[in-house]
Amino acid sequence: MDALPKKKTGHSDHWSPAVLLERATTLRELARQGDGAASETLREYPGHCAMLLFRSRDGAAEVHENFADVFYVLDGHATLVTGGAVAGAASIGPGEIRGSSVEGGRRQELRAGDVAHVPAGLPHQMLLRGEQTLTCLVMKVRENP
Repeated sequence: MDALPKKKTGHSDHWSPAVLLERATTLRELARQGDGAASETLREYPGHCAMLLFRSRDGAAEVHENFADVFYVLDGHATLVTGGAVAGAASIGPGEIRGSSVEGGRRQELRAGDVAHVPAGLPHQMLLRGEQTLTCLVMKVRENP
């Protein structure tokens, strides 16, 4: 008879929306003092990581060749542009491309409670209007080796 697999020891991680929004107050201040965006890696795991992001300005156009982004919006409102092509594309490191904008992409409005999955290799950009801000949990998940 085959032995049962051993149970992994350790603990699970849990962050309530209230705890994440409280942690985001520090990110809000860092963004205000900096360039309008700040993030914090909450935990790294094999194959993925959890991050908290605050944004009060548009993000750069991005392509992650090996990682998907899963956004869970905690607070605020933004437009997620996906697909199309990255204008002014430049490599900033292995598998990471940035540019000024996503041209010809699809626009989707994101609000608190929404979840969006952006697969590896798909151009994307977060846009904010006026005084809008965005706070979200981002799960970066390895999709390609």
